[in-house]
Amino acid sequence: MQHKKFFERIKNLTINFGPQHPAAHGVLRLVVNLDGEIITKVDPHIGLLHRGTEKLMEYKTIIQGLPYLDRLDYVSMMSQEHAFSLAVEKMIPLIVPIRAQFIRVIFLEITRILNHLLAITTHALDVGALTPFLWGFEEREKLLEFYERVSGSRMHAAYIRPGGILYDIPSGLCNDIYLFIKQFNTRLDEFEELLSFNRIWIQRLREVGTISLIKALDYSFSGVMLRGSGLIWDLRKKNPYECYNLLNFKIPIGRKGDSYDRFLIRLEEMRQSLSIIYQCLNLLPKGEVRSDDYKIIAPSRANMKNSMESIINHFKLFSEGFRFTGPGYSSVEAPKGEFAVYIDALDETMPLRCRFRSPGFFHLQGLNEMVENHLLADIVTVIGTQDIVFGEIDR
Repeated sequence: MQHKKFFERIKNLTINFGPQHPAAHGVLRLVVNLDGEIITKVDPHIGLLHRGTEKLMEYKTIIQGLPYLDRLDYVSMMSQEHAFSLAVEKMIPLIVPIRAQFIRVIFLEITRILNHLLAITTHALDVGALTPFLWGFEEREKLLEFYERVSGSRMHAAYIRPGGILYDIPSGLCNDIYLFIKQFNTRLDEFEELLSFNRIWIQRLREVGTISLIKALDYSFSGVMLRGSGLIWDLRKKNPYECYNLLNFKIPIGRKGDSYDRFLIRLEEMRQSLSIIYQCLNLLPKGEVRSDDYKIIAPSRANMKNSMESIINHFKLFSEGFRFTGPGYSSVEAPKGEFAVYIDALDETMPLRCRFRSPGFFHLQGLNEMVENHLLADIVTVIGTQDIVFGEIDR
């Protein structure tokens, strides 16, 4: 009789996960309904980080607004700048020199490696593996040094700009990048040896966070999250930009759409990025790295004419910004998925409207579908495999 009364008092629990939880990958608050230790429902709450970036962009010139893009997905900085620059270049329009295109691609793929290193190593740390985290961050330091050598900043570079890039790459950097890609393949082999066939890692990831291709499309998934469910979709192939149509690379896809598939895809994408960088280093042409339209792009000191007219034009360009007419839209295959920028203006120096399509926002809305009927501990695994950063989600 006492046992019967005890079981009658059992009820479902509602708990908060985050926003301070270290495995939340940002200020994410989840309201989790539990039946014992089984998840029945997850309700993501966002809004704690909101900085009003899209509204702030309406009060800035294009060059003033560019650094805001670095602060969105603060793990894939140059990818965000790149999408913004492409949208502006379509509106004006601007022709980007071929050398600048190759340098852009080199740093876009360095950014992809930076992102996937953080994604895999922090995911492993969430699940309980410390060593990949230490190895991965050692490699990230080398890549961040490449950022610093071209822009002066380890993270918020503001390097890719409308019309090209800020500066040409310094002497000796190509050799150092080549040395990095030669040794990094060995490091990837070590990651595979440590994780890919690890019994605990496989048990924590396989059949966890599974999502079918139909559901992935319904939720507007993109990037690794979509390719993990079996669809060959990559904007670098389907809608090529810059010089990607001149390069050879493969698009890895998954079979089951689970967390383990997504882990393997990120590993293989890093290998493909190394191949792309190697091709770009071999094909890198000589020439200018910025458009020569000096009514839009500020000329370098060497190219400035020593006249009052050029000085006035240079001053107005920096104080007022150049005029442009929208709308302009551009989407790129960012490391986390399809990132897009929409800008609208009517012969103005500042956007009337600026909106972003962040892939993490769509991935987060599929979280309930991915963790339903899983154990509470699996939430950490699934958030890690989604690779979310709240700078772009709660912008």
